[in-house]
Amino acid sequence: MHPYVVEQFTDAEEAVLRRYFTNLEGPVFALVNLPEVVKGALFARYSRSSKSLRRLFLDEFVGDLDLTGDLGIDATVGLDRADELYQRIFFEYGDDSVAQLGGVHLACEQASNVLTKVLERGRIMSYLEQSTRYLGYDRRLENGLYRYYRDHDLLESRFGARYVGEMDRTFDTYAQMLRQLTEYLTKKYPQTPDDTDFVYRQAIRAKALDAVRGLLPASSLSNLGIYASGQAYEALLLRMRAHPSAEVRQYSQLMLEELRKVIPSFLKRIDVPERGIAWTDYLVASRGATREVVASFFGDLASGEPAEQVRLVAYDPEGERRVLEAIVFANSALDHADAAARVAALSDDERSRLMRAYVGERGNRRHRPGRAFERTDYRFELVTDYGAFRDLQRHRMLTVEWQSLTVDLGYDVPELVREAGLADAYEESLARSAELFNDLRAEFPDQAQYAVALAFRIRYVIQMNAREAMHLIELRSGPQGHPSYRRVAHEMLRLIREKAGHKAIADAMSFVDFSETDLERLEAERAAEKNRAKRDF
Repeated sequence: MHPYVVEQFTDAEEAVLRRYFTNLEGPVFALVNLPEVVKGALFARYSRSSKSLRRLFLDEFVGDLDLTGDLGIDATVGLDRADELYQRIFFEYGDDSVAQLGGVHLACEQASNVLTKVLERGRIMSYLEQSTRYLGYDRRLENGLYRYYRDHDLLESRFGARYVGEMDRTFDTYAQMLRQLTEYLTKKYPQTPDDTDFVYRQAIRAKALDAVRGLLPASSLSNLGIYASGQAYEALLLRMRAHPSAEVRQYSQLMLEELRKVIPSFLKRIDVPERGIAWTDYLVASRGATREVVASFFGDLASGEPAEQVRLVAYDPEGERRVLEAIVFANSALDHADAAARVAALSDDERSRLMRAYVGERGNRRHRPGRAFERTDYRFELVTDYGAFRDLQRHRMLTVEWQSLTVDLGYDVPELVREAGLADAYEESLARSAELFNDLRAEFPDQAQYAVALAFRIRYVIQMNAREAMHLIELRSGPQGHPSYRRVAHEMLRLIREKAGHKAIADAMSFVDFSETDLERLEAERAAEKNRAKRDF
């Protein structure tokens, strides 16, 4: 088992924490006895803080709670009675539907970037992950070690000392380059009288962090807040148990132990041989069989140019007409065939009028047309750096599949790093990452990916309907976004318009931002400062 760092608290702090957290030692714990609004606010603040959730709670939230009436609260009170009640309901109404009604806020800390991609795959879950553009990885854990995952089997192997040495060296390079880029940006973009010291520092630091995040290895640890129903957790844990990564499997057990403290009834099936265990066995067997058959057919082949790309590989040429048919169907008494016939008879001008009416006057990017836009979809194949993939993969209302993380598709060096004269040091660090990966991959194929820096590219597909495409492209094209995924958003829009020929759908995405900006986070920080001033006033 991975030796997770145990936080230290005073006796007084422990007395408070035990009322609201299911344990004070492990990296996984559930929140109990707190109002929903407090849990939501705590997780929101969590994504922008370098502190653990329990420390953040003590430092910034506990002062606003009334503790006088909570002295007798215990996280396990009432569980037996609740368990009896739910067992009765399970038999009467069906366990799947009932398991959707109870939810848990779960904090998942010290998770590698490989693990967070597994945790964030569920469609019907909500999560917030620690941001690499607000928090520097030059800070260490409480035990003085850098924040990266240390796989037990890897450490016990002949590569153990080398792995630790290379990871430490990578983080040293990251910390040094973060300081150098911050100094460079301060000189390049002097502070204006209109910006406070806080706003200016935040914008400069965000841009520097964006530029150096590619040096971070996939082993880098992150904190993640999850809120989900019992049913969603059950599905997640079963998938995790079937995962080839030891870290993922071990972490699933930590999660299960904590979840059973608050929703034990919803998780009973996980260890039932003919239910949860059979499901996990099925996932393991089908994955293994599929890989064997693919290998027997095609061998260990690779294809495609190792360069950043966005390709539209599948779409419906009649997609816009399908959307119009769905609009007519939902807004008339016609059956599907009649709606299709009526749309086919419309002139180009009439079709444009109908589409414009449905899209309406959008006041901002959150004003999106209805589900008729879900009638057509797009399948994109992307090759981007792993950092961009991390951000795009988190969109839940789409289908995403990705290949193994390797160094085979090359890497990207940010233009800012070249401009600051730091490209040689940047590429030297990436070369060491590639060398370690290549030496590990034969003996440790699953653990080797921990050595891969986020600047290396990964190939994946994203399939989404036009409504989700509008959301993703408009959101990820914002000027405050990372340049790597802004490029993806812009190219997706171009391909929808020019290759798919869906000009009306592309025109409906009126909040795609093509503006150029020097400090991506500056306007956002200015807006936040104004909002703080209003609240204080």
